[in-house]
Amino acid sequence: MGLHKTTDSIEKHIVLRAPRLRVWHALTNTEEFSAWFGIKLEGAFVPGATVHGQITRPGHQIVTIEMAIEQMDPESRMSYRWHPYPFESGVDYSTEPTTLVEFQLEEVAEGTQLTVVESGFDRIPLARRAEALRMNDAGWAEELKNIARHVES
Repeated sequence: MGLHKTTDSIEKHIVLRAPRLRVWHALTNTEEFSAWFGIKLEGAFVPGATVHGQITRPGHQIVTIEMAIEQMDPESRMSYRWHPYPFESGVDYSTEPTTLVEFQLEEVAEGTQLTVVESGFDRIPLARRAEALRMNDAGWAEELKNIARHVES
């Protein structure tokens, strides 16, 4: 998986006490993803599709997230592109480069290891880059706790 420069990517791991198929459904079913991620998505995750959603967390409801689904290898890997931390009102993010989010699943003795890697921050405009990296780093730490609660309940 190559070495990532720390400024370009975020990488997080968590071992979930749940079967790989359960975790896969939580990642790839838009209703389930919406439930743990805190977003209301419309459409289905299929390679080549673009899915839109509104953040449902208090204070962020005006934010629309767009996810361009790239790869889906059943029970193993899913990836999509998006604009990281698009929370500044009045900013048009559509012209900016996107980051790549990759989820990787691996069976381990305790259940399923989930790895999330978000890369491409070095291409984000300098004015936003450090904040996007910092916010998404904290965000993924929180989201992994959310998916753990979701699949382990």
